[in-house]
Amino acid sequence: MTDKLKPLRDRIDAIDAQILDLLSQRGKVAQEVGHVKAETKAPVFRPEREAQVLRGVAERNPGPLHDRDVQTIFREIMSSCRALEKRVTVAYLGPTGTFSEQAVFQQFGSAVEGLPCISIDEVFRATEAGTADYGVVPVENSSEGAINRTLDLMLATTSIISGEVSIPVHHSLMTKTGAMEGVTVVCAHSQALAQCQVWLNQHYPHLERRAVASNAEAAVLASQDPTVAAIASEMAGEQYKLGVVQAHIQDDPHNRTRFVVIGRQATGRSGQDRTSIVLAVPNKAGAVYNLLAPLAKHGVSMTRFESRPARVGTWEYYFYVDIEGHLDDAPVGLALGELKANAAFFKVLGSYPVGL
Repeated sequence: MTDKLKPLRDRIDAIDAQILDLLSQRGKVAQEVGHVKAETKAPVFRPEREAQVLRGVAERNPGPLHDRDVQTIFREIMSSCRALEKRVTVAYLGPTGTFSEQAVFQQFGSAVEGLPCISIDEVFRATEAGTADYGVVPVENSSEGAINRTLDLMLATTSIISGEVSIPVHHSLMTKTGAMEGVTVVCAHSQALAQCQVWLNQHYPHLERRAVASNAEAAVLASQDPTVAAIASEMAGEQYKLGVVQAHIQDDPHNRTRFVVIGRQATGRSGQDRTSIVLAVPNKAGAVYNLLAPLAKHGVSMTRFESRPARVGTWEYYFYVDIEGHLDDAPVGLALGELKANAAFFKVLGSYPVGL
């Protein structure tokens, strides 16, 4: 066995040396890019460029590594090289161990400075104030729908959506001991409690359910109090040294949450983009139909439509709409120009690369 493995290991060592040399060369070029960006005050993180790179490596991947694994490797390479220019600070709903933190790493790689915030409101504030370069906030869940607080904050923010990321959400029930003896309350974010309500009704219908700011906060509480069970990610359980009572208790096995990246820089075209807008119409028959007609006229596809009650003004609802394409694409620009002219309220939330 050893005789057969040695030549293969020698080849791997030689290849690893080549990879290391190429990584060093890439890092030096990244430093040169950083100098040019500093002179022109260009942003360090360019979502459209990184999306193009990741799509390109998947298209050129000869195997046997899976496309997504190759993209993960290249995302970390870009993250480390980006950090040579400047270490980007990203705000997210904390504490550490949340799904929001996972979304940060999936979008930016691990060579970033994470800034955990106590609420979604604080993520927006940190991004707007410049305390963070970017923020990552949940916008919708495949089981429970829109995250209403995020939609409300998008209405007034000066930040722009510059990216999106979707992650699978697997919830685990955990306690300090890994058992349920003595537990009187189950804590989690309200969305997580809703996503696990059928399972909880079947197994622990008698326990109090208490909503907290985040699942990671629930994990913190469970780590401090043996009468508390937390619904959180296994990463949070490891972070706070909890024992898993039952894994994957979400009612929908394909449960996913979509996050958006907010920042202060507009994003260029990547070739596969999405544009998010919010609008309002006067309260009269056919108003919404007539308002959205320009999308059909110019062949622009709508991928998402959400409504939220308006709290001020003369109209009753705001409509959040996602469409295919970038604001700089001619059909999108023409359609939105006509749409804006007929809207009582209109705001472009951002054009950004479609999540991988």
